[in-house]
Amino acid sequence: METLPHYGRLWIALSGGLDSVVLMQAVHAVALDRPGLGVRAIHVNHQLQPAAGDMEAFCRRLCARLGIALSVQRVRVTESGGGMEGNARRARYQVFTSLMGEGDVLLMAHHRDDQAETALFRMMRGSGGTGPAGMPSRRALGRGTLCRPLMTLSRAQLEAWGEAWGVEWVDDPTNSDTSLDRNFLRHRVLPLMEQRWPTVRENLARLADQTVESDALLGRLGAIQRAAVEDDHGRLSVAALAALSRPEQKNLLRWWMIEQGVAPPPPDQLEQGLADLTTAAGDRQPLLVGDGYAVRRFRGWLYWVADRLQPPGHAVQWQTQRTLPWGDGQLRFEPGPDKDFPVLTVRRRQPGERFRPQPGGPSRSVKKWLQEQAIPPWERAILPFVEEENTLIAIGDLWQLADASERVSRGGWRIIWDRSCR
Repeated sequence: METLPHYGRLWIALSGGLDSVVLMQAVHAVALDRPGLGVRAIHVNHQLQPAAGDMEAFCRRLCARLGIALSVQRVRVTESGGGMEGNARRARYQVFTSLMGEGDVLLMAHHRDDQAETALFRMMRGSGGTGPAGMPSRRALGRGTLCRPLMTLSRAQLEAWGEAWGVEWVDDPTNSDTSLDRNFLRHRVLPLMEQRWPTVRENLARLADQTVESDALLGRLGAIQRAAVEDDHGRLSVAALAALSRPEQKNLLRWWMIEQGVAPPPPDQLEQGLADLTTAAGDRQPLLVGDGYAVRRFRGWLYWVADRLQPPGHAVQWQTQRTLPWGDGQLRFEPGPDKDFPVLTVRRRQPGERFRPQPGGPSRSVKKWLQEQAIPPWERAILPFVEEENTLIAIGDLWQLADASERVSRGGWRIIWDRSCR
C-alpha cells in the first residue's frame, strides 16, 4: 500500500474470481490496521452469461461480510464493432473511468500470467506499434490512476494464498470457453509451448515489461513532437506533421489517438490513411477511419472527430426550461431577470438557406457564411438553427440575432450549445 500514489478514494475491481478476491482480502487485511483507507469495490455485470447474476450476488455477500462498500454496474454488450471480448472490455473500462473522482486509485488484480497472455495475444493479433507491449503496472485512468499491484506474482502464487487464507471465489464459466481468443491461448497454446519452452510465460511477461518501457519512451517522443504540431484547439498542422519522418509521423498520430482514449487503426490502415491526409490535393477531403472516430483534414489541419449521434432531421419544439438533446450535445437556455422561458424551435440547416448576419444588411448564403467562419463541413451538418416565432435568432454558438444580443448584454437570456466532442 505504501507504493500507491496519494489518493482520494481507493477502488478495487471485483469480478468474484480468484485474483480479485485475493486482492480484496489483502487490501481488507491492511485496512483493518488503517481505517482511513476508504476502500470501495466495483463489480461490472456484463450480463453475457447465465452465471452473471450468481457472480454479482457473490460479490455483494463478500463485500457485506467485509464491510466494504460495493458499486454494481450493469452494462449491455453487443458483438458489433470490435467483437464481444473487445466490446466487453471497453464497456468495463468506461464504467471504471466514469466512477473515478479526482485523485482516485483503482486496483486491478492482473498478474504475471495475464501479462504473458496479453503479450502473446497482441503478437497474434498484430497490434501495430505496441507489438507485444503488456499492461503497465500504473497508468492514468480518467481523473485518477489505475494500479496493478499483483503484476510480479503468478496465478499459482495467488492460488496458494487463496487456499492458505481459506477464501472462497467463483470460477467464471466462460474462462474455459476456448472459442474466445484469450482462453484459447491460455488453455491450448501456452501449455503446448511450455512443453517445449518451460519458461515461456516468464519470458513473455519479461518481454511485455520491456516493451512497455519502450512504448513509454515512444509516447514521450510523441508528446514532445506534438507540442510543435498541435494548436490550442487540439488540431494537428499538416505542414508541421509532414516535416517529420514517416516513422515519427506514425508514432505521433498513434499517441494522439491514444490520448483521445481510442485505439489506433491497424498498421497498414494507419500507413495509408497518413499518406492520404498529408499528400492529398487541397480540394480533397481525405480521412482516416477508426473504431468510433475519424481523423479528417480541413484547411491544413487534422481534426480528431468522434462518431456522433445525428440531430433529428425535422424541426423540434424546445420547452426551454429543460435542456434539449442535440446530437451528442445539448442546448441550454439561461433566462433573463424576468425568468421567462419561451418555446423555441430548433432545426438543421436547410438547402440554399439565406439570412442577414447584420440588421438591415444584405442577405447572405448560410453555406458561404459558414465557409468564411472556417467551420469544417462535418460541423456544418449538425449546427442547431434556433427560431422564435419563425424568426432565426441563433446559429449554434456562432451567431445570434442582434436584438437578442442586446438583451444578453443587458443581462437577458442566452442560448448555450454544450458539445461533448469536437
